[in-house]
This record gives sequence, C-alpha cells and structure tokens, in this order.
Amino acid sequence: MKINKWLIAGFGLVVSAVFLWFAFRNLNPAAVWEHIRQINILWLLLAGSVYCIIVILISTRSQFMFRSIKLIPIRQLAPLICIGYMGNNVYPFRGGDVLRIVLLQHNHQIPIARGAMVVVLERVFDGIIMLSFIVVSLLFVQTNSPEVQQVAQVAAPIFLSAITVFFVLAARPNLLRRLVSLLSSILPGRLRQLAQSISEEIIGGLEGLRSPANLFGAIFFTYASWMVEASIYWIISIAFGLNLGYPVMLLTLGVVNLAGLIPASPGMVGVFEFFVGAVLMSVGVDKLHAQSFSVVIHLVIWLPVTIAGFIFLTRQGLSWSSITRARELEQTTS
Repeated sequence: MKINKWLIAGFGLVVSAVFLWFAFRNLNPAAVWEHIRQINILWLLLAGSVYCIIVILISTRSQFMFRSIKLIPIRQLAPLICIGYMGNNVYPFRGGDVLRIVLLQHNHQIPIARGAMVVVLERVFDGIIMLSFIVVSLLFVQTNSPEVQQVAQVAAPIFLSAITVFFVLAARPNLLRRLVSLLSSILPGRLRQLAQSISEEIIGGLEGLRSPANLFGAIFFTYASWMVEASIYWIISIAFGLNLGYPVMLLTLGVVNLAGLIPASPGMVGVFEFFVGAVLMSVGVDKLHAQSFSVVIHLVIWLPVTIAGFIFLTRQGLSWSSITRARELEQTTS
C-alpha cells in the first residue's frame, strides 16, 4: 500500500474516533453495557436471521443489474455479495467492492470495467433510495435534527447528479464515445486504444439501464432489500422497548447510510453510532437508549454478514491476502 493510502486510512480512523467521542461523550460505558445486557437474545437472533433475506434480495437486484451482460444464478451471486460486504466492513478503501469485481471476472468472466460500473450503479441506486426514505419518512416523523438536514443537503446533489449522468450515457452511448475520442486524441496510440476499450466496457456496464424490465427489477429489489433492513432496526427497537414506528427506522436507515459518504474507518465505526443516535434523540429518545441501540444494531448488521463473507471467501479457495491482491489489481487496471 502506498504511503498516501496509509495516510487516508489513518485519516479515516481519526474521523471515526472523533465521531465516537461525540456519540458517547458524557455517557458511562458501564451504564451502556448494563442497558445492552438487558436485551432478550431471541430478538437479536431474529434480527440476525432476517439478514439472510436481505442477502437474497440484494443478490436478486445484482442479477438484474448484470442480466444485460450475463445471467448469473442467485446462488452464485449471494456468496459474492457476502464477500463484498465483509471486505467493506473490515478493510479500508472499500476493498470488498474491489474483491467482488475481481471475483466476478474470475468466476463469471465479467470484464473488470463492466463489473466496476455495475457496482458503482448499485451504490448510486442505494443513495437515491436512501434519499427517498428520508423524504417519505419526514412526512410522518417530526424532527428538527440538523444532522438529518445536513446529510440530505450534501448527499442529494451528489446522487441525483450521478444518476442523471448515468441515464444520459446509457441512453446516448455515442456521446461517451465522442467524448472519449476527443480526449484520447492527445494520447499515444496504446493509451488511446486502452481509453477507448475501457469506455466500451463502461457502456456495456450501463446496458441494464436501457432495459425497462431490468431497470424495474433493479429498483424494486433495491427498495425491497432496504425496507427489510429497516425492519431489522424496528425489531431491535422493540427489544429495547422503544416506542418508535417504522417510519423512524426508515429515517434512521436513510440518514446513516448517506452518512457513509464521510471518509471514516471500515464499517463506518463512529459515524454509524453518531448518526443513529442523533436521529433517535431528535425524536425524543434519551441518549443512553439511543447510543445503546446504535451499538447493538451496528453489531447485528455487521457481524453475521462479515462471518458469512469470510467463510465464503475461504470456500472460494482464497485467503485474506486476496483482498490486498485485489487492490493491487485495481491499481494496475486504473
């Protein structure tokens, strides 16, 4: 890893530490732990088992996104989804996404550039859905949280601009070809050919946006997967005895995932707890309950998929160092 990436990773750790401090300042750790210990473990097991449904829904979304390139069975996509989430949870620079792209190329002959474009599209779709969750939930939830407003104000132009660009390029692929041809005209022969080749792979990755059936399927299963994940938040809120409705969970989910734009440590440690607590406190939950909830829900959505991803990674015949090699491959293809 180059020194500048070490600096970025270190910066992420500092960001996480700062958010953790703001989230838990003036709280007694013993009181938080005692509050968590009172939860019925059956609620946690139920919430964790629901994550299996989420993986299937996300895999189905991924199948629709890749269908214009190659039809991949869901049973083969699900392990890659778990591996991707595991890598993102424990390795900096979204190493899980890179590893999933590499495995798609290795297992299913999906070109690196096409796979990367689809993964980027998935993230943009997720961002748009999170924005819609915030907008809809605010019709039912009264909150003046500045954190909610700030996250929405920063994220909205980013994701709306990205999805607009992708749809324009999908609808008018020749526009990208002309732009690349113009920019690559100043490059040497081999670099010009490489730029044009990558642009064609990007166009191929956007192919799914031109199919109404694939586009509808991708949007439907994106909504379905995130709405089920919001139900995990709701189940944990019941375990804590919080009298909160499902719209509050949609708002919390939307805010915390858009806050993922903040460059923190892997797994959004600190950032996750801060924004979950901020939303809950803005609707009247006291700080002890809010931050205890944030710790438990983070663990529930982090631990099962991370363990499953590591198991699937080893079943692929790969080692932990494969993530590092995936990063090296990304550098050589960028």
